[in-house]
Amino acid sequence: MPHKGDVFPYQLRDLHGASRSVVFLTLAGSPYVLATCVLMPDVGATGLTAGIATSVFMGLAGIASWRVPARLPRLFWFAAPILSILAITGLNLATNDASTGALLFYLWPVLYAANFLSSRVLGLNLALVYAGGAVTVFAILGPGAGLADLAATIMAMTLAATVVHSLRRRADRLHEVLERQAYADHLTGLANRRQFDEELANAGTWARIAGGPLALLTVDLDHFKAVNDTFGHAEGDQVLQAVAVAMRSAVGEDGLAARLGGDEFVVLLRADRRAAAAVAEGLCAAVAARTDLPGGAPGLSIGIAVLPDDAGDVGELVAASDAALYEAKTSGRGRVATAVPRPAADLTRQYS
Repeated sequence: MPHKGDVFPYQLRDLHGASRSVVFLTLAGSPYVLATCVLMPDVGATGLTAGIATSVFMGLAGIASWRVPARLPRLFWFAAPILSILAITGLNLATNDASTGALLFYLWPVLYAANFLSSRVLGLNLALVYAGGAVTVFAILGPGAGLADLAATIMAMTLAATVVHSLRRRADRLHEVLERQAYADHLTGLANRRQFDEELANAGTWARIAGGPLALLTVDLDHFKAVNDTFGHAEGDQVLQAVAVAMRSAVGEDGLAARLGGDEFVVLLRADRRAAAAVAEGLCAAVAARTDLPGGAPGLSIGIAVLPDDAGDVGELVAASDAALYEAKTSGRGRVATAVPRPAADLTRQYS
């Protein structure tokens, strides 16, 4: 449940950027391919038909990439550079052109893959570019004369891919740092309210579709204002950090621990009431075990609510957990209270 970046090895990094890149290539390349085939002498009926079909396909792909990129299958964005390599190789062979200008067309699939695709997919595209360049120069210039041009092409494409891909990876790392900062509480390192709100919405969708339980623990430090007033805010911050450490230990990788502000914390779990109560008990025990805090370990008041038992949606879940916390505080503090379950009729209506 904690926020994590997409680490899928064949991920598409930027759909918007990839779609713009495909649009520029196809809408510029479509009339070029058509004009080349029409003006080329001795093209023949078969060659002209193939050229027209390629031009139309490129035009349609460009329009679709421009107008409805999200509707195109994910495989399309990985196939685009491969199809362009095949088209460039075929066009160079059809026009009997192995010049530097003709080989430079291979830059588009190389730069596209380096900028938007993973290292593995970039390697595949480079191999195909090398193969396409070899077929072109050897078929037109012969092995002797074509070897030098192929070596230069390989060198240029490899350098371009290396530079662009390394810059993109650096940009990705900086983006990850900024994203972590945007989603983390600066004092405790826990998730902040922004991440909690997003994860709560995602978890609510999961619970609605999968029908699984979703538990929310609202945690409040007892008499925290007295700690700040007596020992100072620096010591108060130390207490908050200690509670955060205990929350990470109690929750582990099974849920999301967040600080919403002040001394208010929450834990979001895809778990039932029993598992949520066990986490609450573990949290209280971990905080109570701290002997290095000013004024001793703080008491915790915790309210637990579970969806769908206590709430019909995540908004009601938050309200039910807050109400349970209020019950814990007004009944003596330093305790765990659970929300009052909804009537059975409400549960029946929800799943009918």
